[in-house]
Amino acid sequence: MPSTPLAMPADALVAAALTPITTSGDRDERVTAGYLESLLADGARGLAVAVHTGRGAGMPMDARAGLIRRAATLSPIVVTGIWAGDDVERAAGAAAAAGATALLMEAAHPHDAAREVERLDVASAASGLPLIAFDLYARPYGRHVRQAVLAHAGVHAYKPALLHDAIACQEGIDDAVAAAVIVLTGEDRMFVPSLLWGATGALVGIAAAATPVTARALAAVSAGADDVAAASRALDALARVTFRPPFDGYVQRMAWVAADEGRIPWAYAIDPARPSGLRDGERDHVLAVARALRGRVDI
Repeated sequence: MPSTPLAMPADALVAAALTPITTSGDRDERVTAGYLESLLADGARGLAVAVHTGRGAGMPMDARAGLIRRAATLSPIVVTGIWAGDDVERAAGAAAAAGATALLMEAAHPHDAAREVERLDVASAASGLPLIAFDLYARPYGRHVRQAVLAHAGVHAYKPALLHDAIACQEGIDDAVAAAVIVLTGEDRMFVPSLLWGATGALVGIAAAATPVTARALAAVSAGADDVAAASRALDALARVTFRPPFDGYVQRMAWVAADEGRIPWAYAIDPARPSGLRDGERDHVLAVARALRGRVDI
């Protein structure tokens, strides 16, 4: 089945959303809807649910489908993840049936082009949806695999999320541009540089809270505005305290910010997969930086 075109502006900000949840594992439809609505109201043009920021890889398919259905009532752009451990045919078909408009494909075989392309074939056939190649720092593509993935007819966008590997990020963006594939940066710590290297839009976890900070930075670069440096400094200040060792602790840190902003109740600001090295003592520092940024870009 040929995939539909990617119905997303090249300069769109897609917020990689948290999954609001309590310590006992409870979710609330109203809390989730209010949270997602707040991201759209603050500058996101699309939603990515059950992705890495939302801990989608460890989530049952019925729970993912519920999040997709809720997001689809709010936004015309709904991205969801297909993970290395998924039954690709089942997961892709279920995502499409629930209302997803694009699939974010984590690599399962980052050094085996034939097997990775086969997964893309299956996802495309099962869903009919455009695919976004996800170059995640935990499972980065080998370059020959990335080039094969970007040449796949079903792949319409590329999301580098290589964290601090600037050289690999630049190479990936170059490969995507050469393949005429849209680049949606996932580089929270290299956000503005990745836009200057060739990304045009963004699909990022740092937009899961303090969303206007990310939206302003993207808009400033897209418009060639004079305040790019100020907008970049503001985003970098937030990224420095949220995307730091242990790096996977960013989900909990962003949940703290979201709760402090009133996007979700504090009882739902829980990351059940938070790394053991993350200490609650960080919270005050993270929140102090986020509060200083509200309404300003000159930090």
